[in-house]
Amino acid sequence: MICERMASMDILVIGLGSMGKRRVRLLRRLRPDSRIIGVDAREDRRAEAAALYGIATATSLDEAFAEGGLKYAFICTSPLSHAALISQCLKQGLHVFTEINLVSDGYGENQKLAGEQGVTLFLSSTPLFRREMNYVTQAVRSADSPISYSYHVGQYLPDWHPWENYTDFFLGDVRTNGCRELMAIELPWICRAFSPIKDIQVKKGKKTALKTPCPDSYLLLLEHENGTQGVLLIDVVSRKAVRNLEVFGEDLYLSWDGTEAGLKRWNIQEKREEPVTLYTSVEKQEGYAAFIAEEAYLNELTAFFDVVDNGAPLPYTFDEDQRLLVLIDRIEGE
Repeated sequence: MICERMASMDILVIGLGSMGKRRVRLLRRLRPDSRIIGVDAREDRRAEAAALYGIATATSLDEAFAEGGLKYAFICTSPLSHAALISQCLKQGLHVFTEINLVSDGYGENQKLAGEQGVTLFLSSTPLFRREMNYVTQAVRSADSPISYSYHVGQYLPDWHPWENYTDFFLGDVRTNGCRELMAIELPWICRAFSPIKDIQVKKGKKTALKTPCPDSYLLLLEHENGTQGVLLIDVVSRKAVRNLEVFGEDLYLSWDGTEAGLKRWNIQEKREEPVTLYTSVEKQEGYAAFIAEEAYLNELTAFFDVVDNGAPLPYTFDEDQRLLVLIDRIEGE
């Protein structure tokens, strides 16, 4: 509960699960002088966030709105709740940052509402802010030969949030399942790097005894508009969390294992593989897979404030996301 009135409070974080706590932690670093209030119906999450980060908490949006002084809202709840929460925050005149949605509910209405209110509506796409993805994108665009790639991203679903049962959170729901989330995470940067997808072939199946109502592995054969061809394997089967990428052409070979030290490039002249060093230090959060780093999440928040405060262009739009969600719907339907 909110213990005292906070007239200067200006950041609202809705949902204090793992992602909500990450956003609070990073917002504390980016905006140390800002007041933050976290909203969550669960008492244990409110208590943990208050103890860890010294934030005020509330049980509902109405309670938080009643305090006044808010400027920004960060939607960190499960995806199917996003549309209504975004609308409520926009109607309060707040600039809104939303985590990945996985469904396009309310996209048109909320974009229109944001325009009418004169506020920012910002959609997360964290890989666009990773140094490795940006390096790959630039290398591919600079290549003189046609490019192909193979990319495997997977992790056993019960290991995603080992502190809770996978059937109790959104990744076990057919509309927001784990494979769908991985596709929605990876496809935006893939389309930026290799150009939009022109054609796709799909193979999918159930390879586990997991109690999920949908396939747990997808093999996608992709053809991009610029002629690039790729193989994308997405699964919630792999007992080791993996992100393995190979990009190859006549004048380019890159490999990446998903970690900050794992990007390598083949030196064609000297015929040897060389590491590509992009970091001097790396921040990790305990309990997450080795390829989950904090920097991209911090960069994304910085981009949000740049849009709000300086009028920078949106790095990823709801229109782009809607097109990819239509593609994912097609993939799941084939």
